[in-house]
Amino acid sequence: MADSLGVRAFFIKGPASVIQGLRMPRTSSDVDVFVHPSDLEAIVAGLRERGWRERPVDPDGRTFPKHSVTVDHPKWPCCIDVHFRFPGMETAPSDCFDVMWARTENLELAGQELRVPTESLGIVILALHALRSAHLPACRQELEFLRDLTEREQHVAAVMDLAVATGSLAAMRPFLEGLLPGRETVEWPDASGEWRNRLMAKQPGSARLIAIAQAPLREKPGMIFHAVFPAPVVHLSRDIYADMTLPGRVRSHRTRWVRFLRSAPQVMRDLSQLRKG
Repeated sequence: MADSLGVRAFFIKGPASVIQGLRMPRTSSDVDVFVHPSDLEAIVAGLRERGWRERPVDPDGRTFPKHSVTVDHPKWPCCIDVHFRFPGMETAPSDCFDVMWARTENLELAGQELRVPTESLGIVILALHALRSAHLPACRQELEFLRDLTEREQHVAAVMDLAVATGSLAAMRPFLEGLLPGRETVEWPDASGEWRNRLMAKQPGSARLIAIAQAPLREKPGMIFHAVFPAPVVHLSRDIYADMTLPGRVRSHRTRWVRFLRSAPQVMRDLSQLRKG
């Protein structure tokens, strides 16, 4: 479809990463594709014409900044996640795409000739993805695997250059510091507010409270109201089959509050980091 539309698209993570040796074998639950921001609507429209539908999303863009559009199909057992930017990459999304596109290569998969990241770009993408949740054992394991690979295959310089070109040097710092020669000095930029918030918010409830705390005073009442009384689409963003009748919505509200209360200790720890910052 991308070829027929003349859209540049390359596929990230997933089975291609396993074939390239960038990841341990695993089962993928979705397909991740990257397109230029100006081509996002064309791709989504093309998928829509073929029976794919956009999944509901939380409309609160301050709390959950958007970086992709997810679509599903009633006859396919997986989603497609169409990326137009990548968290941690602070260069303008259009420029960032051009940098990445220049570092893609062909790979045959499922009977198709696909564009996928080169090894060095694949390492950057996978490392950024794992760094967002580095508190999880699986992500720590993946980061260690990528560090060993980067050093063994001598990708450190290429990964460093990509981190600079994509504006991800600040986000990649925990991954890169141990790989650089001891004599090399780097001027590490400060991480963006969005990236710091992503790292602090280990629970969805934390993300909302952090966003409310950082919002201008005039916006806080509305954000608090929508956090306490979310729109129906918020329930659907978690479960597209959620019961939207009045009793069903009441049950969803109850489940949401139970989930929040159970995560309260972690939420408090996340908020304590905000106070320190």
